[in-house]
Amino acid sequence: MYLIITFVFMNILMVCLGNICRSPLAEGILRHQLALSGIDCLVESAGTNGIHIGESPHQLSQKIAWLHQIDISQQKSSLFTATDINKFNKVYVMDRENYTEVKRISGALWNPQKVSLLLDLIHPGKNEEVPDPWYGTEKDYREVFDLIQKACTVLVERIKTQQPL
Repeated sequence: MYLIITFVFMNILMVCLGNICRSPLAEGILRHQLALSGIDCLVESAGTNGIHIGESPHQLSQKIAWLHQIDISQQKSSLFTATDINKFNKVYVMDRENYTEVKRISGALWNPQKVSLLLDLIHPGKNEEVPDPWYGTEKDYREVFDLIQKACTVLVERIKTQQPL
């Protein structure tokens, strides 16, 4: 007897303010975990402001990811656009300000069923935020990595078991 498991192809977008610290880590961590699980999904990241468009992730984000054998150095910052709400099955934002901005940018295309705070995956309904490590130390980036990794682990398990994202 053979067990055939099929997965619905998903498009997932991770969003933070500048797409330079948190969301590139989330993209890299989720891609890594999905690859280890043999799951094929499109995972990208974007920012709600365009100040860093085309830039690589913050050096400390790259360093912390690399310490976990995840290479995010080739990622480039991009801007969240209104059409992203339709392109992606799910959009995970790092904080409430990002949520508000995604809603504003989406305009008439806004769909609240598609957008959630990332940490709601590990603490449903608590509306907890991934802290922005931009002005912090390497320790802050490590803590952010750990939070994102926990949330991505839950997300991968939901995808595996075909639970709602």
